[in-house]
Amino acid sequence: MTDRLTIALAQMNQKVGDLAANAAAILAMRERARGADLLLVPELQLVGYPPEDLVLKPAFLRETEAAAARLVAATATPGPAIAFGSIVPREGKAYNAVIVADQGRELFVTLKRELPNYGTFDEKRVFTAGPLPEPFTFKGVRIGIPICEDLWLEDVPRHLAERGAEILLSPNGSPYEIDKDDLRQRLFGGRAKQVGVPLVYLNRVGGQDELAFDGSSMVFNADGTRIIQMRDWEEQLLLTEWRRGADGRWTCATEDVHTLSPYPEDVYLAMVVSLRDYVTRNGFPGVILGLSGGIDSALSAAVAVDALGPDKVWGVMMPSAFTSRESLEDAEGSARLLGLRHDVIPIAPAVETMDGMLGEAFTGRARDLAEENIQARLRMVTLMALSNKFGHMLLTTGNKSEMSVGYATLYGDMAGGYSVLKDAYKTTVFKLSRWRNANRPDVLLGPAGAVMPERVITKPPSAELRPDQKDEDSLPPYDKLDPILHGLIDRELSVHEVAAETGSEVALVASLEKMVLRAEYKRRQAPPGVKLGGRNFGRDRRYPITNAFRTGE
Repeated sequence: MTDRLTIALAQMNQKVGDLAANAAAILAMRERARGADLLLVPELQLVGYPPEDLVLKPAFLRETEAAAARLVAATATPGPAIAFGSIVPREGKAYNAVIVADQGRELFVTLKRELPNYGTFDEKRVFTAGPLPEPFTFKGVRIGIPICEDLWLEDVPRHLAERGAEILLSPNGSPYEIDKDDLRQRLFGGRAKQVGVPLVYLNRVGGQDELAFDGSSMVFNADGTRIIQMRDWEEQLLLTEWRRGADGRWTCATEDVHTLSPYPEDVYLAMVVSLRDYVTRNGFPGVILGLSGGIDSALSAAVAVDALGPDKVWGVMMPSAFTSRESLEDAEGSARLLGLRHDVIPIAPAVETMDGMLGEAFTGRARDLAEENIQARLRMVTLMALSNKFGHMLLTTGNKSEMSVGYATLYGDMAGGYSVLKDAYKTTVFKLSRWRNANRPDVLLGPAGAVMPERVITKPPSAELRPDQKDEDSLPPYDKLDPILHGLIDRELSVHEVAAETGSEVALVASLEKMVLRAEYKRRQAPPGVKLGGRNFGRDRRYPITNAFRTGE
């Protein structure tokens, strides 16, 4: 029976569906972890997380099983044992599993019991729940492996401890949310203390469609003390030393506590990581966006440059008759500060052509929202033409406040391939812009110093689709609007509850609830965007489009 154990923790990125690349990355980590006894990688690391309906494809399951067998065989070469996440098919059912392999053979398989089915998670759709898992003995040490949700709930850790587990190793695929680190620290520290067993929470990093994974892996000793805090937003391999004390209990002897990114830096890095992985893994040479001189497009451009580098970001200013001189100057100023390509393509000739083309059909009707939206749609026609010609993905620049109430043009400024601001309210956009103008973490590819002119942040927001237009002509001020929207959307409160909490008029909140619900059909046609809060427009929130229920009537 050993009294020393070295466990390598690999906080890794992934490529969903790329079995060969994921296996190669695991083996590369194994090579780096020489000297360790066991290497732990995140949940479903061989296939990527979440695999969604790939799990329902028989060919994918067959290839996954074959890739897992090859990975097991690869452990015949010198190096640590590997505990890796994969899919295990049994009797026509698919299980989220961890396979432990060493010396070219499979030592142990454990199946995930608790399948999350809330928010962005939909595991019950594709996986079968396993039984209460048992510990396994590795070099004389009883180890339990609660897989992600198994650790978040009480039953599995308690069962493993009762069955003699001396250490809990939990591989996770836990997406980033604002303030989630505090929740994890409280929960897992409390869980270790509750069951009296030290535990490892190992998470992945990187972007996968709308999800950002922040890493932030941790180790807690049995008294609930957090002894290791790994980095956020970066891959990291850490060899941890474990010792059995005179009382027979195991503790982690390695102390390594990294300071995590504070708010709003963490939000900004979530956007950067998500956009970087989305663009590169889908094979785009870069991104193109409308650079209007406003704060949304300026912040989106900054995120893109920080994620991809200035040579892969293309900003296009498309002035109309209502575009101000300030906007032209601010768009050029943002491009200059960021070092990105900046073109000016006026849409006035196209607007005149559309006016002539629709003149007879519009006879007798005053100019209104239809003509305003034509401008927004012509801009997207222009940007999509450039995207088609040169291959750059169109980056959408609308924020959550606008998306919430439908203050966005369908097939206009809503068009595109990805949106980094989709889950960021306008007040968050202001905070992020001020933060980035004053800060630049080393991991970013953009320049130090200001990335947008100060006037972009301070001037009143405007779509500039009619003379002297301001957002507040149609909406309450954003510092009043956003708390109302947060209550209605993120917290699912009623009109009267939101009115009471925010001190707003019931009639105003009721009118905003109607706007939110009426805009559902627009949001269904919006591009994906990174999830930041607990209730994003996407997999988190699945409202019916045709819906008569209101809480303010």
